[in-house]
Amino acid sequence: MDRPSSSGTSPSSTRAAPSSRVAPDDAPGGNAVVDTQRLVVKVGTSSLTDEHGRIDSGSISHVASEIASARSAGTDVVLVSSGAIAAGLPALGWDAANRPRDPRTLQAVSAVGQAHLLDAWNDALGSHGIVAGQVLLAPLDFGHRAQYLQARSTLERLLELGVVPVINENDAIADDEIRFGDNDRIAALVAHLVGADLLVLLTDTPGLMDADPRLRSDAALVEEIAEIDRELERVAPGAGTARGSGGMASKLAAARMASWSGIRCLIAHAGREGVLTGALGSERGLGTWVPAHDRRLPARKLWIAFALPTSGRLVIDDGAVDALVGGGRSLLPAGVTGVQGSFDAADAVEVVDTEGRIVAKGIVSVDHTSATRAAGRQSAEAGIEEMVHRDDMVVLA
Repeated sequence: MDRPSSSGTSPSSTRAAPSSRVAPDDAPGGNAVVDTQRLVVKVGTSSLTDEHGRIDSGSISHVASEIASARSAGTDVVLVSSGAIAAGLPALGWDAANRPRDPRTLQAVSAVGQAHLLDAWNDALGSHGIVAGQVLLAPLDFGHRAQYLQARSTLERLLELGVVPVINENDAIADDEIRFGDNDRIAALVAHLVGADLLVLLTDTPGLMDADPRLRSDAALVEEIAEIDRELERVAPGAGTARGSGGMASKLAAARMASWSGIRCLIAHAGREGVLTGALGSERGLGTWVPAHDRRLPARKLWIAFALPTSGRLVIDDGAVDALVGGGRSLLPAGVTGVQGSFDAADAVEVVDTEGRIVAKGIVSVDHTSATRAAGRQSAEAGIEEMVHRDDMVVLA
């Protein structure tokens, strides 16, 4: 991975030097030799709270112990933690059953909860001699190069100092129009940001099941996913719990982002003993593994492909498919045969073939009205050089 080197020493804790871990030849999620020097762990609200929706100190202590074990093996750890709203509710006289619903109040609750949540992590990690440092991120931190580099620099320095960064979305000032929506997505983007070797998404289920265990007693764990396609995401339970916002579909989406970043991903139960050290050794049976993709997208294209909401579709002919997939070209108006949805210029759109298969995703240069008028026409005639420039497009076929 192309991470900057970390040459500093920790004033607060000592970690062993990283070493290669040799896994079986058929080890899931990666190659036979696994050298995990940097790990991003995401833990959801439902894994940190009790049945009443309150932050559970025992659950946080367990995850902190797992993090300490991973660090003792010489691995840098970055933690993405949900739970700010759950931590803030009791401080303001609410609980999960009667929590407010309006976004403005929930943002205020999150602001209160962030302090309580960080205190909980500092206490739990502190018992292992580890210092926690809070970093709140927003989508623009990944969409603009200067902010992206600043965020990376800060996280690198924290890791050099032996600190475990505790990351969450900056919910208190997040715009509903421009926000991540769930911490699974943040975790995948952070894994890319810090050049992680492995992303572990800890949840309240053993991993992805081949059927809904609430409906089928014979539901079995899917131990490895060779390719995450739209059908698989559709099969996965999509809704989050009353205590959290991310369901299995969001975890699969995050795993797909990580895979396209060249990062292995494991979805596993947060309460499992030895889950992180097992993950470092690519153990089977821990949960659901998603291997790294051969191709590693740069951060901006990762954001375009998997983080920007899609506002419409451009249907293209076979010649345009060949130009995009085989030639790395921009999408010209002449290759567009249909326009679906309502979108503005600079919105994200899917580019699909005549069978509806996704070929690419990109930022369109014109609105849907102009796109409809220009479809099938030469650029000079349409007055549009390209519908989607190749620098603003990610080929996914």
